[in-house]
Amino acid sequence: MKRLLSLIVIAGMCTFVACGPSAEEKAKAAEKATQDSIAKEQVKIDSLQKIEAAKSQDSIAKAAEAMKADSLQKAEEASKTAKPAKKAKK
Repeated sequence: MKRLLSLIVIAGMCTFVACGPSAEEKAKAAEKATQDSIAKEQVKIDSLQKIEAAKSQDSIAKAAEAMKADSLQKAEEASKTAKPAKKAKK
């Protein structure tokens, strides 16, 4: 009885091991995991680049708006302090 039980246990273990993934399947799974990891990192990098570009464009727009406001302010100050030109008589 002990021999029969031992034989069944060994046969069950061999069957269980045989149903597992082969070395080729393991290699494919590892390669796929590596490719997925690379793709995720690329998505992160792309997102960060887009954020930086948006910040850059926003800062450029703010700087242009500030320059425009400064120019308008200087033009108003210049028009207030400028003396009106005398008209020439004919």
